[in-house]
Amino acid sequence: MGHGHSHSHGHDHDHSHGHSHAPADFGRAFAIGVVLNSVFVVFEATYGFLSGSMALVADAGHNLSDVLALLLAWGASIAAKKPSNARYTYGYKSSTILAAMGNALLLAVAIGAILFETFHRMFDPVEPEGMAMVVVASIGVLINAFTALLFMRGRQDDINIRGAYLHMAADALVSVGVVIAGVAIILTGQFWIDPAVSLIIVAIIAWGTWGLAKDSLKMGLLAVPDRIDESAVRSHLVGLEGVEAVHDLHIWPMSTTETALTAHLVMPDEPRSDAFLRKVSSELMDQFGIGHSTIQIERDPDACTSLDEGCC
Repeated sequence: MGHGHSHSHGHDHDHSHGHSHAPADFGRAFAIGVVLNSVFVVFEATYGFLSGSMALVADAGHNLSDVLALLLAWGASIAAKKPSNARYTYGYKSSTILAAMGNALLLAVAIGAILFETFHRMFDPVEPEGMAMVVVASIGVLINAFTALLFMRGRQDDINIRGAYLHMAADALVSVGVVIAGVAIILTGQFWIDPAVSLIIVAIIAWGTWGLAKDSLKMGLLAVPDRIDESAVRSHLVGLEGVEAVHDLHIWPMSTTETALTAHLVMPDEPRSDAFLRKVSSELMDQFGIGHSTIQIERDPDACTSLDEGCC
């Protein structure tokens, strides 16, 4: 029985030095986002207290949750780069998955807070300060939109970054809604516009939050990443020269950007070859983006038993 282990950046036996799928460094983006939004929270809360607007004070509390969300995602991205050790042999890469799940939860809490305030205003309407809403919310649009742009390029490939992006994009959207509502209230004097716009915004945020929660939960359950077709990987391995069967094929996310694979290849007539293992690893990386692969070679065709549902 032969065994080979391969991944894209190792230094031991049978390793392939393919393309790296290491997460992009968003440290500077996180630092800028945390500082800008922290300053805005202090400004909004102070202005709210001075003007007597509890709506602005409440929104400052909501924006504070976004600062916490950015810190959570930032901390996870830093932890993911720490080296492995005897206790955590994969390092702390999966912390990015936990952070994405945490951010989905924070977004859900924010939705609940906005809904509570919205229904409160519907049944106990108060005259909002239209001009104060427009001025403060306009500043919020600029800050939140700018911060969201810092994370835009990473939102497709990393759900941890997507969580940070959705928080800031959602806040920018909320601020845009507040500006529109404030202008409409100034022009028409109709106070119901404020909660009506809030309900539309909540629906849009909830749609994005559901996608983030669903994707992060699947990763937490070690599901095959959506971008990878398990049947295509299996067909590729079965089609390799000398391979009669494949079993115990497992593909799972190590983090929000890195994927691992283990598989047993039944090769009765082929001697173990380090070159073959390196070739398989390189192809898995190039064709499927799987950067950490462990391949075990077996000589006995009967090793693939009926008890193995993945045997082919």
